[in-house]
Amino acid sequence: MQGVEGFMYPNEVELQWSVLIVLYPFLTGLVAGAFILASLERVFNVEAVKPTYRLALLTALAFLLIAPLPLQLHLGHPERSFEMYLTPHTTSAMAMFGFVYLWYLMAVLVLEIWLDYRRDIVLLSQSTTGVTRLIYRAMTLGSSNISERALHIDERAGWLITVIGIPSAFLLHGYVGFIFGSIKANPWWSSPLMPVVFIFSAMVSGIATVMLVYMFLTWSRKQTIDMRCVDTVARYLFYIFIIDFTLEMLDLIHRIYESDESFRSLDFMVHTKLYVSHIVVQIFLGTVTPILLLGATQVLNLTDRARKRIYGLAGCLTLIGIFAMRWNVVIGGQLFSKSFLGYTTYKMGLVTREGLLTAIVLTVLPLVILWVLVKLLPPWPERHTRPDSVIAHAR
Repeated sequence: MQGVEGFMYPNEVELQWSVLIVLYPFLTGLVAGAFILASLERVFNVEAVKPTYRLALLTALAFLLIAPLPLQLHLGHPERSFEMYLTPHTTSAMAMFGFVYLWYLMAVLVLEIWLDYRRDIVLLSQSTTGVTRLIYRAMTLGSSNISERALHIDERAGWLITVIGIPSAFLLHGYVGFIFGSIKANPWWSSPLMPVVFIFSAMVSGIATVMLVYMFLTWSRKQTIDMRCVDTVARYLFYIFIIDFTLEMLDLIHRIYESDESFRSLDFMVHTKLYVSHIVVQIFLGTVTPILLLGATQVLNLTDRARKRIYGLAGCLTLIGIFAMRWNVVIGGQLFSKSFLGYTTYKMGLVTREGLLTAIVLTVLPLVILWVLVKLLPPWPERHTRPDSVIAHAR
């Protein structure tokens, strides 16, 4: 049973959106942020982050493949989702997401990965045997030309796709904030800054994820972490985090200054039901602390070992804080009545279709897919080199 305080309308007692709707914008945010990190090297020529370029693309793909599943499970009838393609509803932001998702998955992310890996796929299709060889041959799509001219065309086409992918990544995640911000009936969500905050928080979470994955995989392979690369990634994470925090504080100050009829209700909720998740976890633990940790690495002359530990801790706290932000937006926006006279609680089940176990599985599943992608398409430079005789034969 839901706990109710004060006056609640009957249709407001049960929350319509569960932890799966919290997880959905969290996963899509990781996709957008990882792609933005990849674009730093491809478009903006930040050579220092080159070791994370391919890993960032594979990370974005792994999470993008799973991102719609929370919505599918929430629907109850996932087969109905195909109707958005069969009967397009251009005035529905939720329906148009299907086209945005399909565009970003097939026309941007998959195509860019294929162009970037095409040379390696051709060489692997010739040097491997058995089932693996068949997989790589299928991935070549019949294109085995890896001459200098063909590779140059791949490079230019990949650059153009990355340029197109940057606004596409913003659109992919910004529309989530657009949906919340356009619900005028809910003062917790109705804010023109909501799409912008979602975009910058997505960049923060995606960059932090790629940084953690790169450090973990490099350590697990018993290789030396490129500190110049990690320092640069952490620097960009620090800068974008400051912008994100500034936007959130600007939105908060605007709400305090405006102080409309809903302010007293929202203020009471922040100091009671959302105090731990909003004030403690999101702001202090997940925002202020990682900003201070990352800032310390910029001004203090720390050893490589100390910086790696700080980056690991700051990255984990960042992901916790961004998830708490999604939780506070989705769940927090449903805890108070439209009458501003009552409050309810959210009780999450353990083993249900929209329970904790399902959320954990959906969070771990992209990491499993990423492990498979890394095995199939190694992002490490030393794995892509092949003998000159093989290259000459391929040409």
